[in-house]
Amino acid sequence: NRDVAVYALGIGACGRDAVDEDELKYVYHENGQKSIQVLPTFSALFSVGIMMKGLDIPGLDYDPRLLLHGQQYIELYQPFPSSASLVNKSSLAGLHDKGKAAIAEIETKTYEKGSGKLLCMGRSTAFLRGAGGFSKSSQPYSYSTYPKDQIGAIEIPKSLPSAVFQDLTQPSQAC
Repeated sequence: NRDVAVYALGIGACGRDAVDEDELKYVYHENGQKSIQVLPTFSALFSVGIMMKGLDIPGLDYDPRLLLHGQQYIELYQPFPSSASLVNKSSLAGLHDKGKAAIAEIETKTYEKGSGKLLCMGRSTAFLRGAGGFSKSSQPYSYSTYPKDQIGAIEIPKSLPSAVFQDLTQPSQAC
């Protein structure tokens, strides 16, 4: 509960109004609500552990201080419990030689420890500056690819928008 609430506060839940009913459910529970609700993007944090420990890829030397987070992709299969023990299983999903750099794709599957239910799958990419030049192949190596049913590029209409919404970064958030 604590980690989920701190995450929600960190991304701005209840930033404008501390008792906003639409956002309060992510940081506090009361009046019959069994537990706080978990924002789906919380799952993006599950691959951070492997990035913090360092990518242990045999034969690939890189300076962890030069690692850049490149991309984050998540698929959700079950709602997240706010209080549970989770098991993260990470694997190398792809490795791409870019000459002076390499791109590593890390896939993390998250399971509920007790039931063994698969909750989500996340894929993150790390841009490893200074780690390239290990392959002469121009084809990237990937164990798996992203699903083919992803939404394609959206064509932007030439008409004026039907609605406009402007928002501000809260003073409590980093700019």
